[in-house]
Amino acid sequence: MIPEPRRVGFFGGAFDPPHRAHQLLAETACKELNLDELRVIPTGQAWHKERSLTTAAHRLAMARLAFAEFASVQVDPREMARTGPSYTIDTLRELVATQPDAAFFLIVGADQAQALTGWHCWQQILEIATICVAFRASAASANTVFDIEKLFPSQVHRLQMPEFPLSSTEIRAQIFAGRSVDTLLSKPVARYIADHHLYQTA
Repeated sequence: MIPEPRRVGFFGGAFDPPHRAHQLLAETACKELNLDELRVIPTGQAWHKERSLTTAAHRLAMARLAFAEFASVQVDPREMARTGPSYTIDTLRELVATQPDAAFFLIVGADQAQALTGWHCWQQILEIATICVAFRASAASANTVFDIEKLFPSQVHRLQMPEFPLSSTEIRAQIFAGRSVDTLLSKPVARYIADHHLYQTA
């Protein structure tokens, strides 16, 4: 009997900072996709970001704190070790090289899925991984159909997420304004941000 291939998820992002919605998405993906392993991969030099990211060391430390409670999640720093722009296709190819028989699942938000056909080598990404799009539980998002869904319906899976409108941009703004974000972050991440005085200046 041929064993089932390992199911490996890839969840990339700036994680600047990682928050409760990131944790919820990781938990949902692991359960719904029956993942053996989920790689959380903080972005190195993001080619599509206009603003400068918080230093790699801080973002990596926060990601490790945020996902420490998830047994099947591994925070992977490989993109931070690269020089120059960091592309998803390069990371996927590296993962395939280490686990050639695994089935890969790329976890993205709806906004990322909308823009995916503009990503570097996006066709090759679809050859390697199933695109798993996190949809919030609302009628508007349920009716959204992306270009990749029209072109490659068999390569797109919809993850059903509870309604949890939250973004790192909003959290940084709240911290800058001196407001509490303790309910939006895990306690270890909130403590790390306070201890290192992150996001307190523009």
